[in-house]
Amino acid sequence: MAEKAHKPQGAVTRNSKDAIKRALIIPGGGLRLSYAAGAIAEIFARNIEFDYMDGTSGGSLNLAMLLSGLTIDDICERWKSLKIFDTVSLPSISDFLHHGFVAAGDSDSFRQKVFPHLGIDFDKIRSATGVEATFNVCNFDNKMNEVIAHTDMTEDFLVAGMSLPGALPPVVINGVTYLDSGFIQDANLIDTVKRGANELWLIWVMGNTPDYRSGLLNAYVQMLEMSANGALIKDIQTIGEINSRIKNGETVYGHRQPIVLHLIKPSHPLPLDSALYFGKITNAQLIEMGRSDAQRYFNNFNQEGVPLEPYILKMTTPNPGITFKETMAGDFSLSATDPATGKDQGKHAGTELAMHAVVVIDDIDKFIAEAEHPGHLSGTIDFKPLGMGIVANTGVFNLFNPTDDPKLKLMVYELAFEHKGEAYYLAGKKEVRENHGLQLWPETTTLYTQLHKGTDKTGPVVGAGILTLDVVDLIRLVSTITVTHADSNTDKIMTIGKFGQFFLGELWDSYAKHVI
Repeated sequence: MAEKAHKPQGAVTRNSKDAIKRALIIPGGGLRLSYAAGAIAEIFARNIEFDYMDGTSGGSLNLAMLLSGLTIDDICERWKSLKIFDTVSLPSISDFLHHGFVAAGDSDSFRQKVFPHLGIDFDKIRSATGVEATFNVCNFDNKMNEVIAHTDMTEDFLVAGMSLPGALPPVVINGVTYLDSGFIQDANLIDTVKRGANELWLIWVMGNTPDYRSGLLNAYVQMLEMSANGALIKDIQTIGEINSRIKNGETVYGHRQPIVLHLIKPSHPLPLDSALYFGKITNAQLIEMGRSDAQRYFNNFNQEGVPLEPYILKMTTPNPGITFKETMAGDFSLSATDPATGKDQGKHAGTELAMHAVVVIDDIDKFIAEAEHPGHLSGTIDFKPLGMGIVANTGVFNLFNPTDDPKLKLMVYELAFEHKGEAYYLAGKKEVRENHGLQLWPETTTLYTQLHKGTDKTGPVVGAGILTLDVVDLIRLVSTITVTHADSNTDKIMTIGKFGQFFLGELWDSYAKHVI
């Protein structure tokens, strides 16, 4: 029986005769395309609708989920819960002996685990209405990109569209060999323009820096980056030429008004897929990065879009940063608003809250230079009255943050999370005071904590307590320190040295110099 027609989220509901025809373009970028899901969530939150949607390579996964009828919130949750090693399956020995090396893996894991987990339903994809959607694949026989309408989409085409040479084997469909189009083009702007789109929304994740990196993996990635960025730049320049012709009075592909391009991308290249496999970043973090970059774009929104110039794709090389994990736990009560009272009530009731925080400092030099010394916080919360292992994907971290009192600085730990559909915000602070030389240990390990109802600490307080860091947890913290974006061991040592020098310097200013 044919699948009942349905309209996916983000599909146009306004009058089809409206002058604006929008296209959502979701290029590839490996399994880092959870970033795009975060960006799409911010776009949809502003009720922006699309007449056209187009996906290439890994971006096709997000498009397939949308066309399968999933909401963007559900898509984000499915990315977060994806087991990264479920994406891996190796070719059989018999295939290797018979064909030699074709690819490092095969598509079985995607067909049997990833597609079902992500909620991809090909009958629903083909029956989606309200939007003209397309998928891009490389026709290897012709060495050309081929556009597949969503009404003709199959599992084989989706697998083929993600099969980068050497990573996954090609897929033969009706006697034709198909692969990922990433080395031809990673975003098909011109096709959507020809179909009628005059406002393009592009989410771009392929790296674009002037730094030529060593190593076999980097060599492969850089070839892909050159191909993808080069093809996109050509499309952007073509749109610029189309707009010039339109301004001169021509009608081009039916357009009488200039084409507008909106671009959401990270400032720095995203970590490679290998970082996901080694646990250096999570899909939850990538989603929040996508949200943040989309918010940044909307904060500086220009109806005319971005300039149609190659430099708009440029990214900067990130400076080294650090990450570490910190666990603090203590007595906590939902019947208190004051931390000290909450500690006493929690101790009496036997209710303890534990915060398992992951601190990310993107740029150690910027972190030290800025007065608030900001970082990112995520993690999990254990609190039996609400639940164990509650995931908090967003948060605030500040180290030795100045206050209005020149003798008081704060270490800030804040996490946002949801419980049974309700938003909560756990806000904690360590109070570091000058002249308290003998209080160095308790002040730097004691977190005065309040639980707020809502999305930030302006909401009403519904719980409180005091969390602490013991010696064992401090030793664990030190063992989890990892340097990011460092090209050599020397860079790693220097980065840890800078952080240590900053931390010890602040402790010296607050404590040591007053007891000597």
